[in-house]
Amino acid sequence: MTKIKSNYDVIIVGSGPAGLGAAFKLAQNSDCSVLLLEKKKISSGGLRNDCKQNYTYPVGFPYEHWTKEDADILLEEVKQHLNPKFEKRLNIEKYQKRAKKIGVEILSIDQAHVGTDKSSELIASLIEKLKALHVEVALHVEVKELVKNTKEIILEDGQIISFKNLVLAPGRADYDWLQEQMRILDIKYSDNIVDIGVRIETKEENYPIVRDYYDPKILFPNKVRTFCTNSGCAHIVREKYKGYYSVNGHSLSKENERNNLVNFAMLKTIRLTEPVVSGQQFGKILGEMVMQLTGGSVIMQRVGDFRLGSRSKKETFNSDLYDFEPTLKHAVAADLSLSMPAKILRDIWKSLKMLDTIIPGVLHPSTIIYYPEIKTYSNKPIFIDDNFMVKDGYYIIGDGAGTSRGITGAWASGIRAANGILKKKN
Repeated sequence: MTKIKSNYDVIIVGSGPAGLGAAFKLAQNSDCSVLLLEKKKISSGGLRNDCKQNYTYPVGFPYEHWTKEDADILLEEVKQHLNPKFEKRLNIEKYQKRAKKIGVEILSIDQAHVGTDKSSELIASLIEKLKALHVEVALHVEVKELVKNTKEIILEDGQIISFKNLVLAPGRADYDWLQEQMRILDIKYSDNIVDIGVRIETKEENYPIVRDYYDPKILFPNKVRTFCTNSGCAHIVREKYKGYYSVNGHSLSKENERNNLVNFAMLKTIRLTEPVVSGQQFGKILGEMVMQLTGGSVIMQRVGDFRLGSRSKKETFNSDLYDFEPTLKHAVAADLSLSMPAKILRDIWKSLKMLDTIIPGVLHPSTIIYYPEIKTYSNKPIFIDDNFMVKDGYYIIGDGAGTSRGITGAWASGIRAANGILKKKN
């Protein structure tokens, strides 16, 4: 176990891709003493779960923080660490032509995929490389809070550590902890954006585009998009957030036997205005409502039942028309329309019908709709420079700070923060 000293040049909180990006950049380009803290036993988030990587701007790079030129330069650095093996992308022109006719755009993205079963090996190798570069890594160590008027942090066990520079990269799941730290530091921020949606599960034969394009990025009107497609050996999971469950999709590496299922999210981006201004709280309220309706789980409904205006029941998930089993066994058969706001459901359902026009079969009666899938990306701090500094010596990066949306963007935002520290040092 790492013995933590009382003082460091740089402390990085969070060992996801944003924290790793900052740590590698600093370790390879300076003699700074660096401490990387992670509250879990292994890095979590996108690196741990499925580890799908996109290498084409603008996917993962919010327009307000990134130009194509800036992203392309740093993506080359990301590649040096993650060594991506790119997925094939073939024969998608016919889908793009169909999409364009109805006002839908299919992006062409360079992608790599590791798989949930292989991701822990990748993370372990990255951590060992950092240790060899003399970065001190402390796993299963939680930061309780920052000290207001001095450059110090307090760990859960009470230890106080001082620093010259602090990089906060806690990820989306710890948005409320990050908000509390920003309040302590008197850093202004907003969090009025949230993604609310569903996850679709169907047979691969009903969504054959994945045979040629691993994770199709499809943009619909009204700020709806596909997100995080999984195929091959694919399954759906529940993820525990504070007060509710959100669904998510995983797939295992190609070494595993295929189950010939596909899952993907359909998300609508919501931008809130007065009087409700917290996207995080809005998402939590919707998630908690589902918990109440299901007795503590998430909802699933077959498309056939949804079209008829009928709730799905456990006994209707049979082997007659519905010829595949739900991979998320804990989901409760129910009625999506009772729990999802009508405006959001209407836009997502319209987009699904468009998708079924482009790729006929995806709305087969057996297709399952799971709800909710909630992405609380966007705490948006007020940055005072281009390196995501919020206060002298304090940087906030990654999906939890709205500087990225995904592994490669988060890693690149870590590099940018590290560049800011290196610039000051020199």
